Amino acid sequence: MYPDERRPREGAAARHDGQVSETSDAERTRVVVVGAGQAGLSVAWHLRRLGLEPGRDLVVLDRGPGTGGAWQHRWASLRLGAAHRVADLPGMAELGLSFDTAARDEPARDVVARYYARYEDAFGLRVRRPVEVTRVADAADGGGDLLVSVTGASGPLVTEVLVNASGTWGAPFVPTVPGGGSFRGRQLHTAGWRDASELRGLRVVVVGGGTSAVGHLLDLEGVAASTTWATRRPVHWHEGTEFGVAQAVAAVAEQDRAARAGRPLPSIVAGTGLWLTRAAAAARERGVLVDRPMFTSIEQEAVVWPDGTRSPVDAIVWATGWRSELRHLAPLGLRGPEGGVPVEGGVALRDPRVLLAGYGPQASTIGAAQAGRRTARAVLARLRA
Repeated sequence: MYPDERRPREGAAARHDGQVSETSDAERTRVVVVGAGQAGLSVAWHLRRLGLEPGRDLVVLDRGPGTGGAWQHRWASLRLGAAHRVADLPGMAELGLSFDTAARDEPARDVVARYYARYEDAFGLRVRRPVEVTRVADAADGGGDLLVSVTGASGPLVTEVLVNASGTWGAPFVPTVPGGGSFRGRQLHTAGWRDASELRGLRVVVVGGGTSAVGHLLDLEGVAASTTWATRRPVHWHEGTEFGVAQAVAAVAEQDRAARAGRPLPSIVAGTGLWLTRAAAAARERGVLVDRPMFTSIEQEAVVWPDGTRSPVDAIVWATGWRSELRHLAPLGLRGPEGGVPVEGGVALRDPRVLLAGYGPQASTIGAAQAGRRTARAVLARLRA
């Protein structure tokens, strides 16, 4: 459907220092997808179905050393279940796979990595890894294409359209709290969490109101000397078999409004709350999952609460989420005055050559896989323009 008709132009003049040789040596393709997590694989599957050939018309790049997207980096105790769900990718049913029936007795990272590996192989997506995208800018030949600079198992690429599905794992967020730099104990983010035994015998404060914070607190029970749960807002629990469907829809809609306006994206869990599973309910009864308002400052060996009291602390675990990883897109000037990237229907409003998958309303399992089809169709519309 899309013949390899584009060739490097001879005698091209550079518009950016150092880009002439890189552009002339670059591999040319029609679409580059950055990231092979849930969103990236979903888009790639649909693009293949629409006629693009992986490895020629379509190149998928992934920074991780293996399959599984961000899940490959998660800790060993994390299991798939009610609180940690992964939506099925399009086409998984053809392979007889579903995360709804996946094993619950082995690490989630292993299950997801195995299923994604089978998926990539079965559909011939030819993901290149490990490849780090360092910069995306206008190609120097002036033809309206994009130059994708990389390190790792690929050379630079020139593409007509770029789908950014880089996710958030590489951009952990830690809020600024007065005195944080003076703390003598250990501080770590969920991105660096490996095992509760690393904090054995310590007095630990876990910060954050999402499922990761809950998981850390449960892992630390009986391991840490003590645990305290600090959250910016009171935790809202949902009971029963239906997990806040109306709240989830409202949270995704708010993400969509923020993305369209180019505002910083709000937290999904702030709108959905947490599912009160049996394990969580039992932990609340034992006093493990009792949240208190966020501390106001940090001292060398303590945190200070809003009422002025102090708690001695040996370690702080920041389960405070991530921000979208978009630094490599900075040369394109996509951000609006409020700091976000204005996006409508997945298309960057300031540069329609760039589509963002897994961003805004697509940023959780609520919407990421389902958005692949829409994104793929938007890509084809751009290629035909």
